[in-house]
Amino acid sequence: MEFINRFFKEPESSFFLFGPRGTGKSTWVKYRFKEAIFIDLLAPEEFRIYSARPERLEERVRACADNQVFIIDEVQKVPELLSVVHRLIEEKRGWKFILTGSSARKLKRTGVDLLAGRVVLSTLHPFIAAEIDKRFDLENALNYGLLPIVLASSNPSHVLQTYISLYIREEVQMEGLVRNIGNFSRFLEAISFSHAGVLNISEVGRECQVERKVVEGYVGILEDLLLSFRVPVFTKRAKRAVAVQPKFYFFDAGVYRVLRPAGPLDRSEEIYGLAVEGLLAQHLQAWIAYSGNCYKLYYWRTRSQVEVDFVVYGTNGFWAIEVKNKARIDKKDLYGLRCFYEDYPECTPLLLYRGKERLKIADILCLPCEEFLCQLQPGRGLDEGL
Repeated sequence: MEFINRFFKEPESSFFLFGPRGTGKSTWVKYRFKEAIFIDLLAPEEFRIYSARPERLEERVRACADNQVFIIDEVQKVPELLSVVHRLIEEKRGWKFILTGSSARKLKRTGVDLLAGRVVLSTLHPFIAAEIDKRFDLENALNYGLLPIVLASSNPSHVLQTYISLYIREEVQMEGLVRNIGNFSRFLEAISFSHAGVLNISEVGRECQVERKVVEGYVGILEDLLLSFRVPVFTKRAKRAVAVQPKFYFFDAGVYRVLRPAGPLDRSEEIYGLAVEGLLAQHLQAWIAYSGNCYKLYYWRTRSQVEVDFVVYGTNGFWAIEVKNKARIDKKDLYGLRCFYEDYPECTPLLLYRGKERLKIADILCLPCEEFLCQLQPGRGLDEGL
């Protein structure tokens, strides 16, 4: 697969580039910084060298000219290197360090805090529709997601299955993050039913027969591995009693589809509906990150179960978005948006659905989901150009 330009723009200074495995971090940094010195900690020999002697990095850097770029791939494998990077940055000789990582777990208390203020934190996400342009197909995205390694494969289903297995074995089992890999595997299946839904830790624990505290730890592992994220409730200037628990999403629709069991008792329209909402969530997460993190993503739900799927709030805009996995809509589908708009007339309400026509119902713009996703670009408002 040829190189596809990303909307991600690198900071001028040294930076962390976090993102799940398979999002194209290594491909991007190698393409963007062709003359950089590349240290691959996934390579067994390099891992052995730098884990045994982290100071080897300082020796290598000092042998190079000022203003050289150094890429340390999967830096979480040897977090001790961050102390070395810190010392070298303090010398202010123009060396630029790009530190990629697919797990924040080992870096949370040491490296990231150590380098805060000196190294910018950035994230790379699965493709968004506008990046792949005419190659974007909504049905394929809902079935297989938008990971570059999956999109480039002639057998995306097999790649996704392998992807999940590798994460369980390499990142969870080999790193010793859990004691019982069987419990964790059952947890992954159980929590797939929480995708695009309110996260109930106790319920997930009952489903996979694991204690609540253990489930909380497992959810933390997913978030540290960047495989999932939570969306909080929008509570600013609330006029109604609202829910308190966040919603849960896997970072990619394809990963969700692999983990979610499907059988005679599972309705395909329900699975697809959650996949559509999750696909929009991952697009909004990427759009916010690539737009400079000047927005935050929320959802809205009252105690009486009136809900809006997404609220995007920031210094330059305020949108409420409802997603419907149906080809036809009517006024009752707009009820949640209308309630939210009554409470927050400053927002721009949008409804996305699976039809083909633009509609305006009760002064709310209703758009085909695919059209909305394809026009979504960082630096532009969510409704800009619509």
